[in-house]
Amino acid sequence: MIDAKHYPNRIIGSRMLAPADAIDRQTVAVNLTESPLAWLARRGLLNATQVAAGERLRGDHARAGLGARVTMRWDPAPTGSGERFGGGAQGQALASIEAKRRFDAAMAAVGPGLSDILWRVACEGEGVSEAEKGLGWPARAAKLVLGMALDRLASHYNNRNG
Repeated sequence: MIDAKHYPNRIIGSRMLAPADAIDRQTVAVNLTESPLAWLARRGLLNATQVAAGERLRGDHARAGLGARVTMRWDPAPTGSGERFGGGAQGQALASIEAKRRFDAAMAAVGPGLSDILWRVACEGEGVSEAEKGLGWPARAAKLVLGMALDRLASHYNNRNG
């Protein structure tokens, strides 16, 4: 990140479009607080239902503590009393287990062919082009597959609620 500037509800920074060793490097301004799903939706590539389903999955992923960690957390457990599972470490553990159960059920409903791109973009915050490269897919394939995965995810959430 180079020269981040703060604006209301966003942080604008710079990002390189090409690897550091490439001759033809280009720097662009990006909103560092915007998720890849929001970025796609703002460009009309995802609808509100798809984004809501992806954000719900991302929330369960975060609550379950499934994201990569570099170090151990040493901060004390919050002791809020208004939580669904009660306060303290036991309540947090139960909430985390429940979030992991919801996450696993959602990913199973999406299926193994679609869940890879969904996890990378919605949960881990990878850009679409990075996810394509990581999966070995051709350019622009991820947008189509991600849309199908989000449709299946939204259907899963609608069937559970109705």
